[in-house]
Amino acid sequence: MKIFVTGGSGYIGQSIIGELVQQGHSVEALARSERADTAVQALGATAVRGGLDDLDVLNQAAARAEAVIHLAQASGGDEDLAAAAAMQDGIGAGVYIHTGGSWVYGNTDGVVDETAPWNPPGLVAWRRPVEDAVLARASAGGRPVIIQPGLLYGGDNRLIEEFFVRPGRDGGALPYIGDGGNHWALIHVDDLARLYVAALSATAGSVYIGVGDVTPTAKEVVEACARGAGLTNKTASITLDQARTDMGPVADAFVLDQQLTSAKAKSDLGWAPTHGDPLGEFARS
Repeated sequence: MKIFVTGGSGYIGQSIIGELVQQGHSVEALARSERADTAVQALGATAVRGGLDDLDVLNQAAARAEAVIHLAQASGGDEDLAAAAAMQDGIGAGVYIHTGGSWVYGNTDGVVDETAPWNPPGLVAWRRPVEDAVLARASAGGRPVIIQPGLLYGGDNRLIEEFFVRPGRDGGALPYIGDGGNHWALIHVDDLARLYVAALSATAGSVYIGVGDVTPTAKEVVEACARGAGLTNKTASITLDQARTDMGPVADAFVLDQQLTSAKAKSDLGWAPTHGDPLGEFARS
């Protein structure tokens, strides 16, 4: 297939382009800088120069493709919705895969799936109208699909490292919020890449949570990161207020207690995560 990817030079995008190329797909990837241009070309994709606000570029690239995978992180709902609309207009009846996130479900109070009600922290509350608008295209002949990844790990991870590992580099303890007993719904970036590729055959209007089978607590993750950084027994609890000061609004997402299942993706797409030891990977990294 001819596939257009946004966010291809990013953390998730590089894994997905690699998987697409390996499976014989032809990929064009949005690149807003010379560095991004070089990165996507090194992965085997053709670079398309532009950003999410270049709506004509997005529309034309989507029109050349048979499928679109939208990964780029928008600054908010208005930008994301405009970009999605431009690409869905361009792709027409082709597959359009939109990236959401599992944080929109808030605290889950046990294991939940895609039918769970939304209770998002403020950081991601803007996603609802965007995803509703994306899925509405199914009634007009489009083939929208939404993937909601959990918290990513593996490879060149920056999210967990930025907020939970970096303090240890300065000799400080690695922090967790409160008692750290809240569960994190994790997924390895390579498993997620395979899910996106599998979703190219999904039914229009489908929504898939993308998480692994192991859901450790935040404290367990931080303790494993500490071992990997050579800082065994050097972890510390911080309050949510302190986390908000240190990390900003993302603290309210990191403190969520989430247990999610990807049973629907397994059943519909024949996909299954292969990385089943996240704590081991953190401890070895």
